[in-house]
Amino acid sequence: MKTTAEARHKKLLESDAFRHLVFRRWRISLVLTAVLFVIYYGYILLIALNKPFVSTRIWGTTPIGIPLGAAVIVGSWALTAVYIAWANRYYDREAARLRNDLRD
Repeated sequence: MKTTAEARHKKLLESDAFRHLVFRRWRISLVLTAVLFVIYYGYILLIALNKPFVSTRIWGTTPIGIPLGAAVIVGSWALTAVYIAWANRYYDREAARLRNDLRD
């Protein structure tokens, strides 16, 4: 019985559907990570290379760098929400389908 279960697991791990699912997960993770790096390091470079712009006052006494920094944080939350939405719509369904195929 254990041998049959092991054979089914091995078949699943070697299947094109499983490999495609893993590839898509890596791709979305790497794209979102790259976007986050661009946002974060773009903000850091903006501070380092254009201090007069970042120190420009808006709303009286608030420098524009403060809302830009908050936007970096909100942007990271948004990217997390994108990943969660993708996982809920695609990844979880496909993983459940593959698990069900393994049981059959």
